[in-house]
Amino acid sequence: MTIHKKLTIGLFGYGVVGEAVFQVVEQTPSLAAQVKKICIKNPHKERNLDAAWFTTQKNELLEDEDINVIIEVIDDAEASFEIVQESLLRGKAVISANKKMVAENLLALIELQQRTGTPLLYESACCASIPVLRNLEEYYDNDLLRGIEGIINGSTNFILSQIFDEKLSYSDALGLAQCRGFAESDPSLDVQGLDAVNKLCILLTHAYGVLVRPDELLYHGIERLNPGDRQVAVAEGAQIKLVAQAVKQDDGSVAAFVLPQFVKPAHLLHRVREEYNGVVISSTLADEQFFYGKGAGGFPTASAILSDLSALRYDYRYEYKKLLLQRPSELKSDALLNVYVSFDDWEKLPADAFEEIHEYYSGRQFHYRKGVVSQKKLLKSNWWKQPGVSLILLEEGVVKTSPIKQLSRQLAEAEAVPA
Repeated sequence: MTIHKKLTIGLFGYGVVGEAVFQVVEQTPSLAAQVKKICIKNPHKERNLDAAWFTTQKNELLEDEDINVIIEVIDDAEASFEIVQESLLRGKAVISANKKMVAENLLALIELQQRTGTPLLYESACCASIPVLRNLEEYYDNDLLRGIEGIINGSTNFILSQIFDEKLSYSDALGLAQCRGFAESDPSLDVQGLDAVNKLCILLTHAYGVLVRPDELLYHGIERLNPGDRQVAVAEGAQIKLVAQAVKQDDGSVAAFVLPQFVKPAHLLHRVREEYNGVVISSTLADEQFFYGKGAGGFPTASAILSDLSALRYDYRYEYKKLLLQRPSELKSDALLNVYVSFDDWEKLPADAFEEIHEYYSGRQFHYRKGVVSQKKLLKSNWWKQPGVSLILLEEGVVKTSPIKQLSRQLAEAEAVPA
């Protein structure tokens, strides 16, 4: 095991996170690391460092032989991938915080690491200060890992906390999140569930060896929650949280999705408030283990980057054990889900939307049904994405289907397909 005497860093990006990274590196002499140059997009923006630190030319960093580590914290996934690719090909270790870039290019990034023998670390891309990736990579065996549940987007959790704790409307809660810097002026990546599903893709690879693109997973955000949904949740003693899940099935496959979910006080995720993240990892031997911390922000993200920097001094790299050294799990796309669906017009609900109906309510302008839906059907349809329709997972989540019932359903679906 080699301990590098010095890490010389080329930093891409000097926004909230980039500035925090610079400060942390400067204030942590035990790292034996220093930032040599910072690449930025806008040279005219006022910054708190001398202009000599900055350049707009990426090759000043990529071609500098003294720089042996690239840290990129930019928000452009395409530009980020180009930087990471070029850095690895030049033998420079990389630390990235760009979850969209990693999720959309993970197979290519793994192949690049294998080909070049150069590490890419991205702990900060999932849950910022919570050290979940390395734990999944190193600590939990695939066969013993029963599931992961996580609130992994701080913006939506802040919004939902305001709706339930402060009784704000969705629009007011979103506005407050934007004022406090927890949500972007265009919040679609967060409120539509895209940010969370990007992170879930990364978690699945390190937990189960599943390689999947974000657009292959079932996901639904919080932007279409109905005020009546809050009333139903409160009446049942629950809150609504946006939860990413990966659940190991009896046959060894994994069901994975991001959905709003009713969460009751006994659940560990119920206590996760404001902009915080929380991840519950369930394993056969250790039962439930709970990780909690700030999931966004300059210094929480910088803390994860600092951890990756420290790991690079020991030549640490992801081995992708569950994918390359074990038998990976298969992604299950036909799980049965216990859900609540509210809607403002009966015409928006297809006759075959539910496999089973357990409860229903109908009012003048607000209706809901509870029951079982097919994940496979949801992935093939769009009725649940219409304005006025809200889809929320019940706390029971994935239905445990008996092998006989599962076979009967599969035969019925096969018979329904035209020859």
